[in-house]
Amino acid sequence: MNDAIAQGGPTGFETTYLKRQLKRVEREKKLVAFGLMLPALLYMVANFVVPVGVILFKSVDDRGVSTVLHRTSAAIADWAGGELPDESVYAALVADLKKSEPARTTHIAAKRLNSAKTGYQALLKQTARRVSKMDAIAPGAAKETLLGIDKRWADSAYWATIKRTANPVTPVYLLSAVDLTLNEGGDIVRSPEYMRVYNKVWVRTFWMSTIITLLCLAMGYPVAYEMAHARPRVANVMIVLVLVPFWTSLLVRTTAWVVLLQNEGVLNDFGLWAGWWAERVQLIHNRFGVYVAMSHILLPFMVLPLYAIMRRIPPDYMRAAKSLGANPLAAFLKVYVPLTRHGVGAGALFVFILAAGFYVTPELVGGSRDQMISYFIAFYADETLNWGAAAALSALLLLLTAAMFFLMNVLFGINKMKMQ
Repeated sequence: MNDAIAQGGPTGFETTYLKRQLKRVEREKKLVAFGLMLPALLYMVANFVVPVGVILFKSVDDRGVSTVLHRTSAAIADWAGGELPDESVYAALVADLKKSEPARTTHIAAKRLNSAKTGYQALLKQTARRVSKMDAIAPGAAKETLLGIDKRWADSAYWATIKRTANPVTPVYLLSAVDLTLNEGGDIVRSPEYMRVYNKVWVRTFWMSTIITLLCLAMGYPVAYEMAHARPRVANVMIVLVLVPFWTSLLVRTTAWVVLLQNEGVLNDFGLWAGWWAERVQLIHNRFGVYVAMSHILLPFMVLPLYAIMRRIPPDYMRAAKSLGANPLAAFLKVYVPLTRHGVGAGALFVFILAAGFYVTPELVGGSRDQMISYFIAFYADETLNWGAAAALSALLLLLTAAMFFLMNVLFGINKMKMQ
């Protein structure tokens, strides 16, 4: 220590003090950075993490029967099937219905049971109304009472349905989203023919999204190329024109296409005047109208990532390729296009994911055979209030779009893209 003082260097105490001060300063910087990031973090949790968690939970949530018929669910848990349940199960059902009918909760269990076995909703509601009007049922008379109300309570299949749906967690909604279901034995089987609709809708959704992505790429690539190689003043004007659609409501833009494409619309009038067709053509409420409207709406999401990549490509690369003997087309395809693959991947990913989740435009411009999976999600959420089915379709759509992101990242290296 004396040597350190004699040489003018820091002592051990000073070194320890400086280390503590440095750690304190670093800790304060981290706290300040965390405080600045906290609002964005809370916003992401509230608007992304929580909704996604709720959707994933609702897609497997099946507490309707176990909540409303909780006594019956507990009593029937040890029932092996085959023969009818014993008197205690019948008594538990009577007790549950006497409580659920005044509370107006019978429909919750009835709706879930009816989805597993047709006709259950009417059976349970009728039984609940009859039971709620009765006085206290004598011990040992519950089975006789229910059989007197409806002979179907002597069918073990109806009791098996209660036992099968009493589990608070179920894969039924997720299975139904891909046209599968559980049979009475608990095995996964294909849904009945009249219920197989979703696989066709999934194929249609991803096929239409792919076509729209390719259309946006075909139109957006030359636009982005011109923007990247134009003079700064011209490029600024082109950027403003690309961004103009963002300043207009999506509903307004879609409605504008309805006006343009309808049978008495501007395009039909112009086509007749120009002699392109002899009579009015159906341009709306079909696949053509959906492609036109959605490509127009989603085109900026393709142009902007491409422009961000193209403006960073030095023009010397193309001149070097030409000086080495490549013609302009070969230089463009073998040198320029590969350098833009990150932008192509990012733009294609944006357009594809947004197209797969579109609802308003296909609803207004498309026909009955042009609706995508978002139409069915909205139908279950708004019309039938079947939250399980809506959540299952949403969760599967989220899973498939996440898989698409990882696929595009592998093919195009989106994570390597730089915006500056």
